Amino acid sequence: MDALNSDVQAIQAISSVPTILRVVAETTGLRFVCIARVTGNAWVTCAALDRLGLGLRPGDELDVATTLCDSVRAGDQPIVIDHASVDPVYCTHPTPRQYGFESYIAVPVRRANGDFFGTLCGLDPEPAALSDRRIVDTLTLLAELVSRQLEDEQRIGASEAALLSERANSELREQFIAVLGHDLRTPLLSILTGAELLRRLPLEPHALSIVERIKRSGRRMASLVDDVVDFTRGRMGGGIPLDAVETTELGQQLLHVVAELKDVHGGRVIDSEIDLNTTVYCDPKRIAQMLSNLLVNALTHGAPDHPVTVRARSDDGALFLSVSNAGAPIADETLQQLFQPFWRGSNSGPSEGLGLGLYIASEIARSHGGSLIVTSTGEATTFSFTAPRIAR
Repeated sequence: MDALNSDVQAIQAISSVPTILRVVAETTGLRFVCIARVTGNAWVTCAALDRLGLGLRPGDELDVATTLCDSVRAGDQPIVIDHASVDPVYCTHPTPRQYGFESYIAVPVRRANGDFFGTLCGLDPEPAALSDRRIVDTLTLLAELVSRQLEDEQRIGASEAALLSERANSELREQFIAVLGHDLRTPLLSILTGAELLRRLPLEPHALSIVERIKRSGRRMASLVDDVVDFTRGRMGGGIPLDAVETTELGQQLLHVVAELKDVHGGRVIDSEIDLNTTVYCDPKRIAQMLSNLLVNALTHGAPDHPVTVRARSDDGALFLSVSNAGAPIADETLQQLFQPFWRGSNSGPSEGLGLGLYIASEIARSHGGSLIVTSTGEATTFSFTAPRIAR
């Protein structure tokens, strides 16, 4: 019944339906005209022009087995009766007597895919010359017009439903980001602050090592939260947001990232060639985040006995950044998956993150209007970021 009600509402939503019914009435002289939804077990009024006072309103039903519309559905052909009581086919048919009509016409209304929807039909207690080809053709054209407008109305309805769904998803996404960004970060900040205060106390070596472990775990958890927030914004929102500024300090921020990761990965060699003495228009925090993600990937998967190389330079406002590591070349099928979210290499350990680092790096590149590509040979694997001069 819900589906039938939806069909009635769809016809009611077509603004031209009253005009179509009036044209049918004036063309045929029939005093009752309607559009009916017809199925194998239901006949439902969708819209009616009733000058006979039959009282059928939108949503009212008739027993479909007592209607000729059921025969239109079964045969998928119009039925036209000029004078039922003398018609050789319908003079003994029970339907004209039950509903008290002499003249009757019904033509199929189809959906856009050709499926039968119902009928555009009319009747009158008086005989009428309906079998004229021009009348049948006119009603057929009007039925096709109803079909097309029904399709348009359903398409608009689907678009509005999709828009409402997207709006609901957007609100849910923002709530999700808010939970991650505030409700999880706040207790993490308390944990990290408490651990730092404990570290300043005179502790035994064993207790101090526990405090340091708490700090490392807290920082790792905060990093995972940041990654999921960035993933949510990049994948389901409008991309990773930027706070782009003109800066001459990008080089120092990148060097800080290199120094920090050298401390974390003690014993690993990172060779850096950073030449960024000119002004660059970018989001320096995001570029530093990109470098951090690429460096972590290189240190994790590269040959541990070979250095990782970082190069960065600018040229007339354009920015170039690359990270290279030695090691076994990456297979072609793997290269195609590297920037997919949650993808992790077969040699990744259980504590090596969610597999979002390279995806987020690629999204940062895209938000800057640039590109991040990877090449892998027997000599080295290199991730290269290039961003043009960004218009302000």
